[in-house]
Amino acid sequence: MNPLLISGFGTSINVEKAKLIIKNRLKNKNYEFAPHKIPHDSIILDNHSGVISFDAMKWLLKHDIQLSILNWNGNLLGVTLPENPKSGQLRIKQYQMYLNNDKRFSIAQKIVEQKIESSFNLIKSLSNYYLINQLKIKEQFESEKRNYLIKINNRPDFTALLAYEGRIAQGYFDALGTIFAQTGTKFTFSGRKRADYSRNYNASDEINALFNYGYAVLESEIRKIINSVGLDPGIGFLHEVSPSRTPLVYDFQELFRWIIDLSVLQTLEKYPKLKKSDFILTENYNIRLKDTVASILIDKIKDNLNKKVPYKGKNYYYSNVLADNVSKLAHYVSEKSKKIEFTVPEFVFTRNDLLTLQQKILNMTPSERKRHGINKSTLFYMKKNLKSGKNIKIYSKVLDKLNKK
Repeated sequence: MNPLLISGFGTSINVEKAKLIIKNRLKNKNYEFAPHKIPHDSIILDNHSGVISFDAMKWLLKHDIQLSILNWNGNLLGVTLPENPKSGQLRIKQYQMYLNNDKRFSIAQKIVEQKIESSFNLIKSLSNYYLINQLKIKEQFESEKRNYLIKINNRPDFTALLAYEGRIAQGYFDALGTIFAQTGTKFTFSGRKRADYSRNYNASDEINALFNYGYAVLESEIRKIINSVGLDPGIGFLHEVSPSRTPLVYDFQELFRWIIDLSVLQTLEKYPKLKKSDFILTENYNIRLKDTVASILIDKIKDNLNKKVPYKGKNYYYSNVLADNVSKLAHYVSEKSKKIEFTVPEFVFTRNDLLTLQQKILNMTPSERKRHGINKSTLFYMKKNLKSGKNIKIYSKVLDKLNKK
């Protein structure tokens, strides 16, 4: 995954002498790409005015470059996609499977199971760096699962499944809220739901604006993959069929939303001094991202989707894992596979600020500091930041000293 974000007023996208030319006269920021030499696989267009020529549209389509257009609130408005595979038989089987209540429920349940597993894996990993009771969260998840299994009694019950998924999601976002509060961010997070609107399209706070933008980027990536496989994005299994919706895209989003959640957390960790002026407040009191913050978040998402993890005996990027899970569904729908299992490897962190180290720093005496050879002012500021709830970075030089006996 390597998107190019184009934002701001006055953008133009044209073709000149076979090259794709992108200009922003207000920002004086221009791009020029020769045929077959563009390093990006998609373009995210997040601006308020501009023009794109028919030649530019054809250039992008011929180079398999997806153009994703975001709405004023940072949500995905639409995408341009290359021609999808001729897969009439696959889509017929997809419709038949959707109409088979038992099989549809089996797929939907597998999606929820993997989503919950990935959500807990993220919380469990983050508990090594943040004060959070992952054992209590695990007990809550297991209790909810037992109650759910008793309720459905081996019978398809979409209402019970969605209620189960919703309760787990509430506990998960409560845990994330506790973690966000420890990053030093000035923003508060009270959950994903708004009092006046059941959907989350319009963010009323900065963290939800980050979530919405990240989910739009993920949605765009999933649309491209589904299109390449030949499945119908309008027929999902967990999410209901609805006009102007793409429920199959939302199904696969559930498997990888945690990557966006992690990217939002990493954005807040790296830039704890982000302030309200880094966002835009609309006349309807909704929040959207300025292009500087959007670029930071997209870079985090790109890094995480391009992270290699063990999968099927080899190392694959998470973006490849996503594509393979879509292919798994296509094989199951077409009856090339007799069962369906969605698999998402756990994210492995390479951080050095474990809670055990933080506690060691907080309890360090002057004599211990001298023995470890740590500068007095270095220890003072690390303690000060930890006591104020801020996440600290422990440099390798200091880490080596702390690890000495």
